[in-house]
Amino acid sequence: MPPLRAATTSAARSAPWGTIAAATVWFVALLAAIWFAAAHFQVLETTGGSRSTFVLSFALLFVPFWAFGFGAAAPLRRALSASWMRVLAPGLLVSSYLVFSLPRGEFQWRYCAALAGIPIVVAALLEFLTREEAGRRATLQWPDLVSLAILGVPIVMRWLNGAYPHPALSAMPKLLLTDAALYGFLVVRGLEDVGYDFRPRWRDLAVGMRELVFFAPFGIGGGVLLHFIGFHRVAPSLWEFCAGWITTFILVAVPEELFFRGILLNLLERRMGSRAALMTSAVIFGFSHFNKRAAFNWRYVILATIAGIFYGRAWRNRRRLFASGITHATVDVIWGTWFK
Repeated sequence: MPPLRAATTSAARSAPWGTIAAATVWFVALLAAIWFAAAHFQVLETTGGSRSTFVLSFALLFVPFWAFGFGAAAPLRRALSASWMRVLAPGLLVSSYLVFSLPRGEFQWRYCAALAGIPIVVAALLEFLTREEAGRRATLQWPDLVSLAILGVPIVMRWLNGAYPHPALSAMPKLLLTDAALYGFLVVRGLEDVGYDFRPRWRDLAVGMRELVFFAPFGIGGGVLLHFIGFHRVAPSLWEFCAGWITTFILVAVPEELFFRGILLNLLERRMGSRAALMTSAVIFGFSHFNKRAAFNWRYVILATIAGIFYGRAWRNRRRLFASGITHATVDVIWGTWFK
């Protein structure tokens, strides 16, 4: 396998003030876009309570999600020098739930315990792994698998959706556990070559759109043959399409690409080689969609598995989640816009 480039390491080496300025500008612009998208789709009107608590709750999760994309992992790892500090620190993510639920009278202890406990348990497992020999630590180990299961199964099974009991906010638990995954694997474990870098490159767009074109015959043709999709005439405005794409990229594509490509495929490659790892991660990605719109939606599993191959190809081209996220988000938005 060719030498791998650590995107997180290169991000950390860049000029700190330039990086901070770029991250801040992009953050403000993107947060404004998300705000207007939420207002357009009437998300704020369906959540109940004050808008300020919703915005603050979202911002508490979005700040680490965004900061890790500009190299925050390395300085945070240096700051948290003690083992106990690294293990307990991600429990602070529960503050988002507290800010949202307490003013609304929707607080529940079981969700509070889960949203605080899961990040801590994952950090503890990966902290244990860091004590292994460097060669052993570089490959997939049982703490990795257990951590991925602890993070992924509650999302797939929707066990945490009740923490934010509003249909428009179903992505909030996923965002919190995405932060937990970023912290655990980038800060505690120090996993390299994840490709979690939010500084876009033209190559990301080219690769992402190329894999979209390659997947289209399989996605559209296979979807029609399996009676899974059908064309319907919808002509959204450019604003609606862009707002939907940004929301999907952040709340769906990036979290799933981090989990299945940046972490799972990344570690599997070190165990079983490129091709086998690509197919294995794609199959797992496919089965993670088994309960969408049905008790067991085998059509969705098949098409998601095929899509996972092309998302994996996009990530592997330069080991960049931005590229695979572009493919993933565009597939989802096109499907939701023009196909049933």
